[in-house]
Amino acid sequence: MLSRLLPERNIHFTSSTLTWREAITQVAAPLLEAGDITPEYIRAMLDSVEAGGTYIDLGHGIALAHARPERGVVRTGIAMLRLAEPAALLDQPEHAVDLYFCFAAADADAHMRAMASLARILSDADTRQALRDAASAAEVVELITEFEESE
Repeated sequence: MLSRLLPERNIHFTSSTLTWREAITQVAAPLLEAGDITPEYIRAMLDSVEAGGTYIDLGHGIALAHARPERGVVRTGIAMLRLAEPAALLDQPEHAVDLYFCFAAADADAHMRAMASLARILSDADTRQALRDAASAAEVVELITEFEESE
């Protein structure tokens, strides 16, 4: 499931130092460029973190940025951004994140299936570290595909 929703074109790496707002904006950029989301969706994700706190922090330096589908999701998709230096959510050091995912689900069913797939992958410590150590988008896709095939 995840391997179909997270193509190489949606996986990026940056060596730039970013704020959490810039990280969320950049992780969502491939989905915006593909027409999977509207600019409103990015604004909704930023507003949600500003209003609701650091709830998108999944732990282990990973954040899952998302908002409600009606706030600008056109098609279900996922994007990933790996930062060389963590960008702390709400500038709180205890929420330092270097692996951002953007999750856009067009409906509840797609939401549940994609979340379950992502949760299984991110729950595996070896795969989590391998994603963090990956040097290319192709390597990330290969890791995810191998994980899914091993289930």
